[in-house]
Amino acid sequence: MVEEKKKTIEKKQQASQLRQDLITGDWVVIALGRGKRPGDFSKKRQAYAPLKDKCPFCFPEETGQEKDLLVYRRADGDWSLRVIPNKFPAFSRGKAIRHIEEGPYFGMDGVGYHEIIITRDHNRQIAILDPVEVAEIIDAYQSRYIDLMSKKSVNFIEIFHNHGIEAGASIEHPHSQLMAIPVISPLIKSELDGAEIYHESNRKCVYCTMAEWELEEKKRLIFENDNFLAFCPYSSRDAFEVWVMPKAHKPYFERINNEEKIDLGEALQKSIGSIWKTLEDPAYNFYIHTSPCDGKDYPHYHWHIEILPHTATWAGFELSTGIEISTIEPERAAEELRKFV
Repeated sequence: MVEEKKKTIEKKQQASQLRQDLITGDWVVIALGRGKRPGDFSKKRQAYAPLKDKCPFCFPEETGQEKDLLVYRRADGDWSLRVIPNKFPAFSRGKAIRHIEEGPYFGMDGVGYHEIIITRDHNRQIAILDPVEVAEIIDAYQSRYIDLMSKKSVNFIEIFHNHGIEAGASIEHPHSQLMAIPVISPLIKSELDGAEIYHESNRKCVYCTMAEWELEEKKRLIFENDNFLAFCPYSSRDAFEVWVMPKAHKPYFERINNEEKIDLGEALQKSIGSIWKTLEDPAYNFYIHTSPCDGKDYPHYHWHIEILPHTATWAGFELSTGIEISTIEPERAAEELRKFV
């Protein structure tokens, strides 16, 4: 009885915190008083319906996919990774931009490129791949990025990975997507502006500042190797959010070298693997944030990967304010994730 009262008092004494993103200035709520344990975030992912026909990504030639844009093969001749155009693209490939005006409104045709990066094994997601296999995926990301960045209609390229129905993956087979478009994402614009403002005030990269602090303090650090660190951000928007970031100042993902690809493959696999084990295979998204390819220079930016597990649903407060709520401290989340690295 006494112990129960003590726990109740301790819970009441835990005040929620408002934490500000050092880059964008956005606020998040870390709801300490809700007292969730790591196991409370484990959710059984929604199951995919049984396939009526062959998996389109296991047998792309037999299911009407277009010709490969890129293919990597193993020593036995079978493919290990391939890149194909999206059969149902969000953007019209390679067409000229036509601007649209209607009264006070302005728009343009949705032109660009939409591609799918597919790994061979239907049942092996990134969490259980070898780091060198993840490095091959990164190599494919870089190859396609470099090929598309100079196209006339392309000013920005987003590379992302959806795992699970709740994360937007309509096909179960592990795959990533690339979209090359003429406009810069508002979120990237916010980060670019924040990085420049911070540099003007402090004469230092804001991302390097974060990396140095996390490496020194280590309470939110999950993993590091020679070239990368993985950590739960101070102002995590979601429970168990993880960032993977180069230790050295690097504005452009596409300039990654072979040694860095190997280290990034390890850091990304370790991060996703620890999330997979801690939360028992949750749905998640990850994406690469890098400088735009619009011909301008972005020396103050620092490319990185953000991994967001699906542990909660936006409701009225989040939707009406844009302020996200995380129900576990990133320090505690990192402590749990470190157990499985």
